[in-house]
Amino acid sequence: MFSILKFPAQSTFKQIGTRPSLDSQSLDALIKDVFEQVKSGGDQALRDFTLKFEQKDISALAYTPKEISTKAALVPQELQDAIKLAYKNIFAFHDSQKLVEKRIETSPGVVCWQKSSPIERVGIYIPGGTAPLFSTILMLAIPAKIAGCKEIVLCTPGDHPALFYAAQLCGVTQMFKIGGAQAIAAMAQGTESIPAVYKIFGPGNQYVTAAKMFANRMGIAIDMPAGPSEVAVFADKTANPAFIASDLLSQAEHGHDSQVVLISTSEQILNESIAEIQKQLAELPRKEFAASALNNSKFILLKSNEEAIELLNEYGAEHLILACENPEDFADAISNAGSIFLGHFTPESAGDYASGTNHTLPTNGFAKAYSGVNLDSFVKKITLQAISQAGLANIGPSIIQMAEAESLQAHANAIKIRLS
Repeated sequence: MFSILKFPAQSTFKQIGTRPSLDSQSLDALIKDVFEQVKSGGDQALRDFTLKFEQKDISALAYTPKEISTKAALVPQELQDAIKLAYKNIFAFHDSQKLVEKRIETSPGVVCWQKSSPIERVGIYIPGGTAPLFSTILMLAIPAKIAGCKEIVLCTPGDHPALFYAAQLCGVTQMFKIGGAQAIAAMAQGTESIPAVYKIFGPGNQYVTAAKMFANRMGIAIDMPAGPSEVAVFADKTANPAFIASDLLSQAEHGHDSQVVLISTSEQILNESIAEIQKQLAELPRKEFAASALNNSKFILLKSNEEAIELLNEYGAEHLILACENPEDFADAISNAGSIFLGHFTPESAGDYASGTNHTLPTNGFAKAYSGVNLDSFVKKITLQAISQAGLANIGPSIIQMAEAESLQAHANAIKIRLS
């Protein structure tokens, strides 16, 4: 069912970290055609795609405020309360990330600082799929709202009432019935109904992922390169195998292409965790998804914490759970991870829903260079400077020397004319 590796050589760590490949190149021609049809056909092309791929015949692409309110009202009170708790925690965590303006006098009379300016119009994509990911609306629309984005455009083929409740709660300004690569094409290029956005956020299948990458090549910003969901767990002799199994399965149930990895320094914990997985898997409603994902998964026995740290930094997991003694000390040595979950009572599910951190994270090893979504994802940082006459006299001669050394005389002249 899955790979079990005992004491692999450190020279193989890079190979061990390889994910199942995404064949995005073969999708390029298909995605290009979708973009071209949406560009030339506009709303009608979106209706045609929706009829073809989802067997839905739609006339109006947008949900009216009344439709959103009616559907949102169907959410049971218990679920409303749960979403409100998550909203409060996610809002608090992201609100704390606001930039505090700090003016620095780099030289006498030379003052520099920066400000955050919101991206005016952002697009959020939420797949219909097998799970209604209303939690992702919270993760994306809440920081957009805090950042001050004027327009938050949401496209989803989903129809679960909680999608509408979350959208209403988070201040989504427009909500559309469109899904798939065609939704990405619409937000990237604009149609009669759907405005073109400046940055696109959100998960999706291989077609949506390829469409986001295609939009990025067109010059539209995206949240990050994306791939299938993944989790790595490091477990020492203090870990609870039942907890480990539940964490691994919680990620595996996302879909066939998810990947879970268990790294342990205890053979007993490794074996007992595998037994627990078999036991818990049998009870899952989505056991077919989870069982399929386990085919992409690895269970690795290592000799030491030092080897585990090396392998985990090479892997760069989207989610990393440290089920071990002194997890904060262990985490200090981790430089590549999307989000880290410390200790035996911090499941990855908490970050997916309600602890407050964002669950939109880099996958496929991109944690080596990318951060997860945060407040900064929805703003641009603009630098400002103000120089007095005395300040320019202070740094001007150095600027002239450097400009002339680069053969950029007009640059030097802009200083000389002010100093003369």
